[in-house]
Amino acid sequence: MKIVRKGSAEWAGGMKDGKGAISTESGALSAYPYGFASRFGDLKGSNPEELVGAAHASCFSMAFSMVLGQAELIATSIKTNSAVAIESVGDGFAITSAHLTVEAKIPGATDKLFQKLATAAKENCPVSKLLNANITMDAVLVN
Repeated sequence: MKIVRKGSAEWAGGMKDGKGAISTESGALSAYPYGFASRFGDLKGSNPEELVGAAHASCFSMAFSMVLGQAELIATSIKTNSAVAIESVGDGFAITSAHLTVEAKIPGATDKLFQKLATAAKENCPVSKLLNANITMDAVLVN
């Protein structure tokens, strides 16, 4: 089975003074602004790294739910953040790392099992597989 989802971006102008707009096929984002200042500064708007972070966090949460189900556990809540870093590398920039922070409430889970299953989800999440970066994680089981 192959599923294709689409996102698009438009850009006008130079690198620093130009403006762009991001859209998704679903309409969740429609011509949402992004640009140099929202990527490398503090101007409101989106940027590729936060979008990758949101995709990574949502993908991990779903993968973790699946792994938990295979262990006959169901989470009351899974809260995931993904911090995606972009750095100057050579003559350009590269996304060099992503760090997942996971806090979950899972009745019946021990911390040892929780850590094992969280790590399995991190390693097998499709977005984790896509990213060619050092992906680290802090996971906290909430009682």
